[in-house]
Amino acid sequence: MNNMLKRYALRAGIEKKISSQTLRHSFAAHMLEGGADLRYIQALLGHESAKTTERYLYVPHGELDKLRSPLGVLIFAEGSENGQ
Repeated sequence: MNNMLKRYALRAGIEKKISSQTLRHSFAAHMLEGGADLRYIQALLGHESAKTTERYLYVPHGELDKLRSPLGVLIFAEGSENGQ
C-alpha cells in the first residue's frame, strides 16, 4: 500500500514524504477540526486506548488567542446588559 501511495504522490507532484500513516493522521486531524468527538475517531481508527487517539490533538499556532472562557462570555454579556 505504501509503495502504491508513494507512486501516486509522485505522479501528483507531491514531494513530501507520505505513507498510509500520514493518511490516517490527516483523516483524524480533519475529523477533529470538523468537530467530531475524540471517542468516535478512536472507534473509527480501531484504537483501544484514548491515549493513542489523543496524539492527533494539537493546537494550531495562534488558535489559543481565539479561545474564550464561557465564564468570561457570561460576565461580558451581563456587563453589557447592565450598561457597563
